[in-house]
Amino acid sequence: MYRFFPFLILLTSLSISAQQAGDTSFTPVNKKQSYTGPEKPLVLIDEVHNNFHTMNGRYQAFTKVLQSDGILVKPNRSKFNTDSLKTADVLVIANALNEKNTENWNLPNYSAFTREEIESVYHWVKDGGSLLLIADHMPFPAAAGELAAIFGFQFCNGFALDSTNRSLTIFKRSNGTLFSHPVTNGSLPAESIDSVRTFTGQAFLIPYSAQPILMFTKPTVSLMPKNAWEFDDKTPVISADHWYQGATLEFGKGRIAVFGEAAMFTAQYVPQNNVWFGLKSEGAEQNEQFLLNLMHWLLKSI
Repeated sequence: MYRFFPFLILLTSLSISAQQAGDTSFTPVNKKQSYTGPEKPLVLIDEVHNNFHTMNGRYQAFTKVLQSDGILVKPNRSKFNTDSLKTADVLVIANALNEKNTENWNLPNYSAFTREEIESVYHWVKDGGSLLLIADHMPFPAAAGELAAIFGFQFCNGFALDSTNRSLTIFKRSNGTLFSHPVTNGSLPAESIDSVRTFTGQAFLIPYSAQPILMFTKPTVSLMPKNAWEFDDKTPVISADHWYQGATLEFGKGRIAVFGEAAMFTAQYVPQNNVWFGLKSEGAEQNEQFLLNLMHWLLKSI
């Protein structure tokens, strides 16, 4: 049933993952600032855990979208503790890695965070902070798995793919894979989202109290290789039906948003192949507004 998957991945995802770079030419569509006062909300983008996506790197477009809305964005270059988190309204962690896996994505994959850091983030969120945790396909789910688990999320350290049409995923209200949620509804009718596109990534399970946003259905599966981007007929495959790629959780006084794919929030390209993907891709026309709505939810504006 899954014999054609290796060819799909080698022809598309592998070439995309190889030398992807941030699209420095990206300009946000948004022209309306939601935060115009002197006290700007502060979003910290983690850069201390060997992150594959950083503020001036592959998450440059992500940063520009937030700045277009009047949000102050800064890099986080300190280990997580009470002092490093105390000034932040939102902490963004995008594709963190343990240093053992920065040059080798093959198993075993290790946690990017110490137990002390995980407990610091836990208490910071419980006391009112907001966390955006993004962990893409293998090895990123394993790197962030322990942090996700303390909030009740179960990451799957594989590659989530549609086994029938072999295309990148578009979640839609019309087929029930995109849920009604403050993030998809927005504050105004013009902010309502009908579809969101993602680009491979992982599928995960959510705690009972979480609110789903993006849900996989059949025939999505998760490929579970030992070596990243190496697949054959013996590669384990599990169903991802009714697993998720986006969800939120209100936790104590704080909020958490978890997503299993990173490119959906930014703009990237592969110079060698002239491949563009992310916010400027066909089918991702509403992804920018989705990101703005998500930040408004995390900042408790909606």
